[in-house]
Amino acid sequence: MNEKDRAKKIFTLLKKEYPDVKPALNFNSPFELLVATILSAQCTDERVNIVTKDLFKKYKTPKDYVNAKQEELEKDIYSTGFYRQKAKSIKKCCQALIEKHNGKVPADFDALTKLPGVGRKTASVVAGNAFGIPAIAVDTHVIRLSNLLGFVKTKDPVKIEKKLKELLPEKDWVKASHLLASHGRKICIARRPKCAECIIANYCPAFLKQ
Repeated sequence: MNEKDRAKKIFTLLKKEYPDVKPALNFNSPFELLVATILSAQCTDERVNIVTKDLFKKYKTPKDYVNAKQEELEKDIYSTGFYRQKAKSIKKCCQALIEKHNGKVPADFDALTKLPGVGRKTASVVAGNAFGIPAIAVDTHVIRLSNLLGFVKTKDPVKIEKKLKELLPEKDWVKASHLLASHGRKICIARRPKCAECIIANYCPAFLKQ
């Protein structure tokens, strides 16, 4: 079986296993997803959802974040970790949205990556899930599983993104990130994988080597 066929088989099985897969972060607008994704760095999605439940009631527009006192915003996002840097990033990002995009999140991948505090992963999450633009967000689960499944031998997110885009049809790009993340959380757990319960074990080089 060649690499593309193996990838197709793996993702077909994952789609059957997780038919209702969706973003783990809660949001009601592209702007909320942008803020939530910035907060999700080095933090669990569950924790971010707890924080944004109140945060999104308090801050509704980029202007609200820009006008907020740094210390107050830090306190509001404290439990997501790295709160000082995240507060600065959110405020700078919101300032750029106001100055360059009339307070709206741009529906363009390159424009998203030019926002302060927004890298390729965050841009991919927002582009794919808020605007339906084909993109693959490479998070820790995607990095780990892409290596275990033998698609890559690198931790470089850009190289992993490129490889997955070569292996998968464009229509599956956005969903691919969610499928790998869901499987990483439920079955292919770091340090304690449940290989006996894994539906893609027979296509996984890491399992077959055991």
